Amino acid sequence: MDILHLVDRLEELFNESRPIWFTHSVIVDEDRMLDLIDQMRVSIPEEIKKAQQILAQRDRILAQAQEEANRTLALARDKSEQMVERDGIAQAAQGRAEQIVAQARLESESTKRDADEYVLESLNKLEMEMERILTQVRNGIQTLQSEKTTKS
Repeated sequence: MDILHLVDRLEELFNESRPIWFTHSVIVDEDRMLDLIDQMRVSIPEEIKKAQQILAQRDRILAQAQEEANRTLALARDKSEQMVERDGIAQAAQGRAEQIVAQARLESESTKRDADEYVLESLNKLEMEMERILTQVRNGIQTLQSEKTTKS
């Protein structure tokens, strides 16, 4: 179940709760609250799995970029060797091979930077969402504890 949906349900439970007169406290259905907390405990690891999948995807993209760079480098070497065998074009071929290698490195680094930025952005969003949810859960616990103290 989506963590945001659970947060919406938690907020709905809070909004449906009966207020205690002259206080900022409410009476919450304990079974429903505990059920939502249990569902959140199950859902949060799913969000972490999604983050891990993003990291695995980034690693796969980096490996593909490295493989492509290696292929490009090998092609550049092959082409440069063939061109060296030709008399008048040897220097031009060497220069072009170096350009291809440099371009492949730039593309590989760019792909890696893009993948890192994407993963970092995704993890930051996940962290903010988890902090928001944790704050809401803590507020719910604090409310329930203050009600318990008030009743005693």
